[in-house]
Amino acid sequence: MKTGIHPEYRRAVVTCACGNTFETGSVKEHLRVEICSACHPFFTGKQKFVDTGGRVDRFRKKYKIEAKS
Repeated sequence: MKTGIHPEYRRAVVTCACGNTFETGSVKEHLRVEICSACHPFFTGKQKFVDTGGRVDRFRKKYKIEAKS
């Protein structure tokens, strides 16, 4: 590797929109993210469907699936 061309790798504080913070390594000192593992629906199990223009309802009617509350 050439010397003097690589950025300095340091500890970075990552801040999520939900308020969660954690440390990781990066070339930047502070990172802001919109979603993290503490608030992502896949990891929390609180996944919800966003109905855009009735598409979810049409799908449920087509395949005769009842909506869960």
